[in-house]
Amino acid sequence: MSADTISILNSRVLSDDWGKLTKYDFDLLRRDGNRQRQAREVYDRGNGATCLLHDPVNDTVLLTRQFRLPVYLNGGAAALVETPAGLLDGAEAAERMRAELIEETGYRIDRLTHLYDLYMSPGSVTEYLAFFVGTYSASDRMGQGGGKIEEGEDIEVLHVPFDDALHMIGRGEICDAKTVVLLQHLALTRAPKPAQE
Repeated sequence: MSADTISILNSRVLSDDWGKLTKYDFDLLRRDGNRQRQAREVYDRGNGATCLLHDPVNDTVLLTRQFRLPVYLNGGAAALVETPAGLLDGAEAAERMRAELIEETGYRIDRLTHLYDLYMSPGSVTEYLAFFVGTYSASDRMGQGGGKIEEGEDIEVLHVPFDDALHMIGRGEICDAKTVVLLQHLALTRAPKPAQE
């Protein structure tokens, strides 16, 4: 698609609170050469980062459980199991992710590997997430975690055996997209278990 594929006709901010919700009217050049008038609402709350930490000695992953209002309102569980994550708020992604790990889990991790940036809901949300992985051990624990009370966070820290985490996906106990992506990445890349004698 070229720059002339879309012509923004007008935009109107519908809400500007935690994020900005804007309605756009635009003409889209279709593949057949015709233009089609469309209207869409787009939610912009900034970009974010998420990270899956793996303890290779104990073969556990560090996950969190917390209340998510949109999930609850859509008939989901009152608490969602997921990887730690947060908005960048203008910071560099790895730097912000390290800070989120300390805030949410209490673990300080200096070395993170950036995997990719993914749009999680591109039909209506501008946000992309920077995906990271890393390793952790008990010696990396610097605090309790749990999030920031002033931000309404009440985060439970979970150390889940990796195989259990994969089974939790199949049972619907882990239904957060970013978490599923990172667990599947680990399933594809981690060293195989030694054969039992």
